Amino acid sequence: MNMKEKINNQYTPSGIKKWWVAIRPFALPASVMPVLFGSVLAVTVGGIALNWSLFISAMIAMAILHTGSNLLNDVYDFKKGVDQHVNPVSGGVVRGWITAREARFAGIICLFCGSLLGLLIAAQVGYVILIIGIVGVTIGVIYTWGPIPLKFNGLGDLAVFLNFGILGSLGAWTVQTGSPSWTPVIWAIPMSLLVVGILHSNNWRDISTDVTSGIRTIASVLGDRLSEGYYSFLIMGPFVVIFSLILITRLTGFTQQMPYTFLITFLAIPAAFKLIKKGKHRFISDQPLNFMALDGATAQLNLLFGVLCIIALGIDKLI
Repeated sequence: MNMKEKINNQYTPSGIKKWWVAIRPFALPASVMPVLFGSVLAVTVGGIALNWSLFISAMIAMAILHTGSNLLNDVYDFKKGVDQHVNPVSGGVVRGWITAREARFAGIICLFCGSLLGLLIAAQVGYVILIIGIVGVTIGVIYTWGPIPLKFNGLGDLAVFLNFGILGSLGAWTVQTGSPSWTPVIWAIPMSLLVVGILHSNNWRDISTDVTSGIRTIASVLGDRLSEGYYSFLIMGPFVVIFSLILITRLTGFTQQMPYTFLITFLAIPAAFKLIKKGKHRFISDQPLNFMALDGATAQLNLLFGVLCIIALGIDKLI
């Protein structure tokens, strides 16, 4: 069956495949990578022995909560008329493969299970991680639900920056060490910018439908041309922040200095330039799917960048 037939929803895939598309597994590294980063940071910088059971539980909880948020997001996007076109790597509801009711039910189940697992973690760690978890789940729920959904009122970028970057790293650090710190917050900023880049690439592509539906995102407010510049900032900004943190933490005499090994993240710069080029050629490319799938490609860059950050911590620890 060719792509055109698939896009026109002329067939219904197997149960596994349709739910695989619905939960968007390509986006999960955006949520689990900060947890991995914060956990490794707690070991290499915090000097603690990794608690494997808490680490695995935190990873699973974050992935489940992210999946639940994605499913509910699809439901409310579809109901508001935002999702009208099929994208190459997502769209279980808009394709007609699953109903909005099925997606809502699955999303609620995921949020319940993820929250329950979070409570079990909090019972072992303490109230601090419970507070971080409550803030994170609340942001995830009101992202597309409630009287003033964050996504539809220009606050989606901030919500993603916090949930899938700062709070993920801080929460993972706290799960392992038992107490919060500014280190996982500040050091997670580069990764957080890339996660926002995933969201923005999606919103940039959907500017026309968002404006028609009365949805306010940073992309729809900026317009197409400025959105291109904003995307470039989100993609290249992490490298600038890494370099700045390495320099500033030394010039100011911070107790915890970012290791020089984080310069290894610069190996991802060529991949970043390729994405910027795809965005720039959105109107003239002979491969229009490049821009339609820019969010998935940005997620791959985020995964690469996160892995390089983990490697940087490992090399510094060994040295």
